[in-house]
Amino acid sequence: MLLSASVHVQLAGETDFAGFRARARALLARGVPPDAVNWRTHTGPADLFGNAEDACTPHMAMEAVPAAAVPVFFVALCEEVVLHSDPQRFALLYRLLWRLAHEPRLRDDPLDADLLLARRMAHAVSHDMHKMRAFVRFREVPDEQGAVAHVAWFEPMHHIVEANAPWFMRRFTQMHWAILTPDRCAFWDGAALRFGAGASRAEAPAADAGEALWLTYYRNIFNPARLKLASMRQHMPRKYWHNLPEARLITPLAAEAQARSGSMIEQPPTQPTRRMVPLPVHADAAPAHGTLDALNTALQHCRGCPLFAAATQAVAGEGPQRPALMLVGEQPGDQEDVHGRPFVGPAGQLLDRALRQAGLAREALYLTNAVRHFKFELRGQRRIHKTPAQREAAACAHWLEEEIALVQPGALVALGGTAARSLLGRPVAVTAVRGQWLAREDGRRVLVTWHPSALLRMPPHEQPRVFLQFAGDLALAGGAHA
Repeated sequence: MLLSASVHVQLAGETDFAGFRARARALLARGVPPDAVNWRTHTGPADLFGNAEDACTPHMAMEAVPAAAVPVFFVALCEEVVLHSDPQRFALLYRLLWRLAHEPRLRDDPLDADLLLARRMAHAVSHDMHKMRAFVRFREVPDEQGAVAHVAWFEPMHHIVEANAPWFMRRFTQMHWAILTPDRCAFWDGAALRFGAGASRAEAPAADAGEALWLTYYRNIFNPARLKLASMRQHMPRKYWHNLPEARLITPLAAEAQARSGSMIEQPPTQPTRRMVPLPVHADAAPAHGTLDALNTALQHCRGCPLFAAATQAVAGEGPQRPALMLVGEQPGDQEDVHGRPFVGPAGQLLDRALRQAGLAREALYLTNAVRHFKFELRGQRRIHKTPAQREAAACAHWLEEEIALVQPGALVALGGTAARSLLGRPVAVTAVRGQWLAREDGRRVLVTWHPSALLRMPPHEQPRVFLQFAGDLALAGGAHA
C-alpha cells in the first residue's frame, strides 16, 4: 500500500551509505515514492558513527526487508555518489532505485538524465580523491614528546576524507600523519586510523625547512621551454594553488619563461661526456703473445671490462691454424661459459647442422667470439644472454686482432652484428649486407651473416627458410676459400 504522508529520513552522517541502503530498501518495500521522502543528514560530530536505528523516525520500523533487484553497477555508483557534496544526492539515488525497480529498461538507457547526473557526481568524487592524493603537502610538526609528526591541510570539494584516508595509510605507513580539512580530519599514529571533526585553516602548520628545500628543487627543475600554462591549469586547477607551496613560484617563473628559453637557446651545445669509441682494426697487428697457448693463458687474466667478475671463465677460440675460414660470433653463451669452449650450446648445435648442410667440417674451421666473457642477467635461476655493449666489445678487440694475426685465416665470417662491427671497425646492418663480402683494413675479406642464436629466436614458421639462407652463406664462404 502506498504511503501518502511525507516521510522524513535522518541518516547518521554525510557519508552514511549503510544507513541510506537500509532505509532505501525499507522505503522501497513499503512502496514509498521518491517524492514523499525527505532525506536529511545529521551534522553533529558526536553521532557521526551513531547507531542507524536511533536515527530512524519512529513510524519506520526497521524489520528485515528483501534486497531490491538492481544492477551490480548501481551499488558501486551509490558508494561514490554518497560522497558528493550535493545535498540532493540521497534523493537522486533513491529516485534511481525506485525507477530501476519499476522501469526495467532504465538500466540499458545510457542517456537517462538521472543516471547521467549520478555518473557525473561519481566522476567528480573520483576526480577529487585523485587531486587530494596529488596535492596534499605534509609539513613536519614536533609533538609534545619531541617526536615529529607530519600534518597537511587540504580543502576537498566533497566528503572524501574517510574514503581516501586508507590510501594515505598504505602510502605513508611508517609516518605519523594528520590530514586536516574543514569538515573532517584523519589521523594515523602508525597503528590505528582515526577520524575527528573538521579544523580551521588557522590550525594548519606553518612552512618548515623541508618546504624551503622543496621550493629550491622545484625552482631548479623548472623548464621554461616546456611550459604549457593551459595544460598545467587543467591538471592543477587554481582552486588548489593556495595550499601548494610551489604554486607561489608559478607566476614569476612563467613570467620569466620566455627570457629563460631564449638564454637556453643561445647557449653553445654541450659536449657529450661519453663518446662512441670505434673498434680498432689493426692492419699490421703484431701479436704480443707468441703462441695461441700463451694468448689463451693471458686471456684468463683479462680484467679489461667488468664482465669477468660474473663469468665462470674466459672462452678462447678453437681450431687449427691457417684455416680456410675463421668464424667469429658475438660472445660465449651459458654452456660455453661452463665448458670453456665456443659454440657448444644450442646455437652451436644449430651451427653444426648448418655446417653439415654447407659441406664444411667444423674441425677444419677456427671458431671464436668477439667478446670473451659471458654477459647475462639472472631470471630466477636462469642466466639469460644479454647483448654486450660497444665498450665491452672494444675492450676485447685486441684479443681478437692478436688471434687473427696468430691463426692467419684465409677469410673471416662474421656471425651477427657485434662480430661484424668488431671485424670491420664500424656498425654493420646484418640484414642489408648478409651474404656479401666486405674488406678489412688488413686486406682480409669478411662475409657477414646471421648469428645462429638469432635463428633460434625467430618464429618457428620462419626458421626453415632462414636456416637454408644461413647454410647457403656458409657454403658461399667455404666455396670461395676451398
